[in-house]
Amino acid sequence: MKHVVLYFGSFNPVHRGHIALAEWVAEHVGCDEVVLVVSPKNPLKADDSLAPELNRFEMAELACARSRFPERIKPSVIEFLLEKPSYTIDTLRYLSRNYGGQMRFSVLLGADLVPQLERWRDYREILDGYPLLVYPRRGFETTQYLDRITLLNEAPLCDFSSTEVRRALEQGDDASAMLTPEVLAYIREKRLWDPVRYAERLTKRIGEEPCNAALLVERGRWYYRRQEWGRALNDFNRALGIDPARDEARQYAEQIEEILAFRYKDIYNP
Repeated sequence: MKHVVLYFGSFNPVHRGHIALAEWVAEHVGCDEVVLVVSPKNPLKADDSLAPELNRFEMAELACARSRFPERIKPSVIEFLLEKPSYTIDTLRYLSRNYGGQMRFSVLLGADLVPQLERWRDYREILDGYPLLVYPRRGFETTQYLDRITLLNEAPLCDFSSTEVRRALEQGDDASAMLTPEVLAYIREKRLWDPVRYAERLTKRIGEEPCNAALLVERGRWYYRRQEWGRALNDFNRALGIDPARDEARQYAEQIEEILAFRYKDIYNP
């Protein structure tokens, strides 16, 4: 019977850490396949940084094909096909019902998720019915369910997350160390996360929440990094008008005023 390890995640985007872990599991765990189960967008949770399902799946395809075991590490769209909102137990039941005669399934999850298991729908059924393979996450020590899980203590640690990948892309920083060349090229082609799209999303959110000082500070920092001093100063001053206690906005505003005063000193002091 084929042993399939299910690696659930949004993969937003899939990065080198995801693939390194899948490769390690394929090499060191007695399994036939590692399947990246790309999760759909949760309709109960708004997230404007979440790329469309098809884009995330296609990026996962590119990354898996680039892996050391392309025939054994593959993405799946199974959760796109199930009724939403989708839960892990629903996917496991569907797979067991339809493929349980030919396959047995294990679930791969991070140590940070073990304390959250009790919040999962029908988590006891998952614990009792499916082996859980737990890979390490920095800062998390697994002490629960030790009789029900397998700790993969030697699995590689990844010191960056998809959130940090997106932040680097949105700030225009070099993300090539975190992404395979194919995935990076795909992101650029589709403009999934880039500085301009980031500013557009911020502006949209500010339009929806004009009194949100945190959003104004965030966009002000974006302008500041690009030396768009007037726009940055405007956002920081607006943030201070909403929340005078925002020291970060005040510090940025003072720095900009100093920059502008130095730049135009000859105009005002001939």
